[in-house]
Amino acid sequence: MTLAQELDALPTRLRHRLAERGFDPQQLVGWAADLHRGKDERNRLRGRVEPVGHDHIITAPTPEDPGFADLHQRGAAAVAAGELAICVLAGGMATRMGGVVKALVEVTGGRTFLDLRLAEQQRLAHTLGRPVPLWLMTSEPTDGPIRAALGARRDGQRIATFQQFVSLRLSPEGRLWRDDGGQPSVYATGHGDLPDALLAAGLLQQFVAGGGRYVWISNLDNLGASVDLALLGQHVESGAALTVELVDKHPGDRGGGPVRHDGKPIIAEDFRVPLGFDVDQVPVFNTNTFLVSAQRLAALDLRWTYVEVHKQVAGRGAVQFERLLGELTEAIEPRFLRVPRTGVATRFLPMKSREDLDSSRELIEQVAARLGVD
Repeated sequence: MTLAQELDALPTRLRHRLAERGFDPQQLVGWAADLHRGKDERNRLRGRVEPVGHDHIITAPTPEDPGFADLHQRGAAAVAAGELAICVLAGGMATRMGGVVKALVEVTGGRTFLDLRLAEQQRLAHTLGRPVPLWLMTSEPTDGPIRAALGARRDGQRIATFQQFVSLRLSPEGRLWRDDGGQPSVYATGHGDLPDALLAAGLLQQFVAGGGRYVWISNLDNLGASVDLALLGQHVESGAALTVELVDKHPGDRGGGPVRHDGKPIIAEDFRVPLGFDVDQVPVFNTNTFLVSAQRLAALDLRWTYVEVHKQVAGRGAVQFERLLGELTEAIEPRFLRVPRTGVATRFLPMKSREDLDSSRELIEQVAARLGVD
C-alpha cells in the first residue's frame, strides 16, 4: 500500500480532525517523496551565508538614554489607541516538568505561566485604560486544559485561543508511522503555523479591521518577554515592519541567529546554515520574540520551509516536518534588536525545567512584579 492509499484509508473521524487543523495530504506525500535527499540536504540553506555585521544590530533603549521617556510615551499611546495585540505560543507540554501542560505549571506565589500573562494584560489595561487582546496559540494537547483554566474570561475578543496545525509522522521509509496498536501518530507542525492559524481563526483580520497595527509574539515560558512600552515606541518610530529580539550568547547556547543569506538579513537556525559555517561567528541568538506589523502578517506571502526532524517515538524512529516562526524574516525585512539577558531587566528568562524554576526563584519574583503580579 502506498502512502497516498494509506491516507485515503484513514478513518473518517481522523480525516475530519486533521482537516480542521490544516492538514494537507498531498503535502505529506510530497515530503515523503523527498526523504531520499537526506535531512542535511533538505534543511540547510543554499547560496552564500555570512554573519550579519554589528552595525546591523541595534541596542534596546535604557531609562538612562536621552529620549527614553518619549519612546515610552509613544509606546503607551499605541497601546491606548488599541494598536497592540499580544500573542503567546502556548502549545508546549512541559516534558521536563512531568509531562503536564506548561501553561498551567506553577511559577511563583501560586501563579502559573498563564496567570502571569493574564496579570500583565490586566496591568496594561489598568495603566493605559485600554484592554490589550491576548491570543494564545495552543496545540491539541494543551487547548482543552487552557480553555478550562480561562473559563468565561476567554471571550474570543479580549482573550482568545486558537490551535496550531497538525500533520502525521512518517516512518524513515516514507510510510505512515504507526504505534503498537496500528494507529497513525499526530503531531503539531511548529510555531511557524502562527500566521496561518491566526488567519484561520479570524483573529488577525478582525484586529486589523479595528485599527490594530502591531502584534507582539513570544514564547509562553520566556518570563522576560513582557510588553515594554519603550521598545514598542522605538519600533513604532523606526517604521520597521518586524523587530526581532536577540540576546548575547552564553557558552553552550545553540539557537537561531541573524545571518545574511545571499545578502539578505534573516534569522536562521544553527542546523540550517551550511556545513562548515562557524556559528560562533554569530555572537547573538534569536529569543523567538517578535514585534510585527499586523497588516504585513495578515498579507504574508511566504512559501514556508518545512524542516525535516527525526525523533524517537516509543523507542522507534519517526520523521516529522515543522516550520519555524523565524522564517518570517524571509518575507518581512527584520530589524535586529539586542535586548538585556541578565538582571531584573532581562528579556530572556526561559524556564524549561523545574530546576530552572528553582534556581531562578528570586529573579522570577522580581520579573513577575514587573508583569504586575503582587
